[in-house]
Amino acid sequence: MPDDLKQIIHRHWGERSELISILQKIQEQYGYLPPEAMQETASYLKIPDTAVFAVATFYSQFRFEPRGEKLIRVCLGTACHVRGADRFLANLKKELGIEEGETTPDGKYTLESVACIGCCALSPVLTLNEEVIANITSPKIRKMLIKK
Repeated sequence: MPDDLKQIIHRHWGERSELISILQKIQEQYGYLPPEAMQETASYLKIPDTAVFAVATFYSQFRFEPRGEKLIRVCLGTACHVRGADRFLANLKKELGIEEGETTPDGKYTLESVACIGCCALSPVLTLNEEVIANITSPKIRKMLIKK
């Protein structure tokens, strides 16, 4: 077991009630939940691997694959939808060669859609990591992909 994983797990008392907290810390460290980390957690908490997997798959916050360096989230809320966000999502899929929830083979981009980013007045919007990109257009998307 890698030292950083050992430190995350062994900071806890070994109680089953700490499972979610441990999984959150692992994901914080690695960006996702590696299978071996979930197995080590199960072993430490003395619970079946399947119990850890069941909890991790129940909560949408947990990921099982690494994300790309840059996370693109396209808003598909009502205001963005009305202003063509679905077209921009389709363009991004084509430009990146991936579907929603996937990461480019080079590990550079992960593409997701979200119900609302909360910037309706700036629609259509997407985020690139934490940066909000307002009033998106296809040329703006291409420029963003080249620039970043």
